[in-house]
Amino acid sequence: MNLEQSSLGKSSEYPCQYDNSLLFPIPRCTKRAELGLAEDYAFFGVDVWNAFEISWLNSKGKPVVRIGIFELAANSHNIIESKSFKLYLNSFNNTQFADDAQVAALMKKDLSIATNGEISISLLSLTEYDAVLLSHFPGINIDNLDVEISQYQVNPEYLSADANKPVEETLSSDLLKSNCLVTGQPDWGSVMIQYHGGQIDHSGLLKYLISFRNHNEFHEQCVERIYNDIMQRCKPEKLLVYARYTRRGGLDINPIRANYNYDKGIHRLRLPRQ
Repeated sequence: MNLEQSSLGKSSEYPCQYDNSLLFPIPRCTKRAELGLAEDYAFFGVDVWNAFEISWLNSKGKPVVRIGIFELAANSHNIIESKSFKLYLNSFNNTQFADDAQVAALMKKDLSIATNGEISISLLSLTEYDAVLLSHFPGINIDNLDVEISQYQVNPEYLSADANKPVEETLSSDLLKSNCLVTGQPDWGSVMIQYHGGQIDHSGLLKYLISFRNHNEFHEQCVERIYNDIMQRCKPEKLLVYARYTRRGGLDINPIRANYNYDKGIHRLRLPRQ
């Protein structure tokens, strides 16, 4: 689909009744081809969407409110444009449903068709969501390194690693910022990089992450670009890239890409800006 046909950056009327036609899928293959990734790309993972503005009416017309956690497999053919997802979720607001199970089954069906991929859905009450703890990324935060940078378009040449110093470490930064591909609105995020291989130069990595500051790309695409650039320039044996982005319109999007089996418990991490 052409992005000009999407609802991003346009004035929209919010629907008052359930409408699955609002979902706007975007093929992953276009940006992956730009990165030189073929169909047999060597990573896997999920996009974790947290939705904080979900509501519908029960059989007696009383509102129900839930927080939704959606985990979309990275091998799905499509992502969902975020505003269309928001409009879709809001279309449930004045529609009656029997229970949570009916809503979850309907969402799973609609999103599986739109993304052409696997998706898991959890609808939690506000008290159930209290169990998700506020936390920080583990490992070494590299933001206090004293670096000088004047380039704010992506530059993979900042990345390097010393193959003679094999390490296994976790690095993180809260300085990731890019812009929406369509609207140009800022997307703020934190990123965690776990790897096993030649030690990555920390200062170069920080400068590389900062170089996304004026870059225009969707969250999922930025994470795949970071993963691909580190793999190409630093050649680690194992690599995981995980970004947690701040919420916009009741939604936050948190992509994970890895080439090894990681602890799935990190899907439920919640950072201070979230």
